[in-house]
Amino acid sequence: MGKLFDIIFLEDAFEFLNSLEKKHYEKILFNIRKVQIEADPELLKKLTNDIWELRTLYQGIQYRLMAFWDKTNSNGTLVISTHGFVKKRSKVPQNEISKAIQHRTKYFELKQKNK
Repeated sequence: MGKLFDIIFLEDAFEFLNSLEKKHYEKILFNIRKVQIEADPELLKKLTNDIWELRTLYQGIQYRLMAFWDKTNSNGTLVISTHGFVKKRSKVPQNEISKAIQHRTKYFELKQKNK
């Protein structure tokens, strides 16, 4: 079975992953590979119409990578991970969703400009 999507990490997401201990970011990447092959609502959850979270619980720590979909590519679907954070409450903070929305807006503006 093929991948459901490819993933791109924006700079903030890449920096977040690099700031983690090796076993922690390896678990996050393992979960991403898992959800690329089979949809799993425990690992990939829709937060708004456009924003999703890639979820990982490892050693009692709730990691989140915010993301959005880009289905404009004829070669397949992309998931763009905007940034990550450690979740401390039951609800995703609105400022994290807003940050993802800003990244999404900027991404599509740049993509449109570069056509």
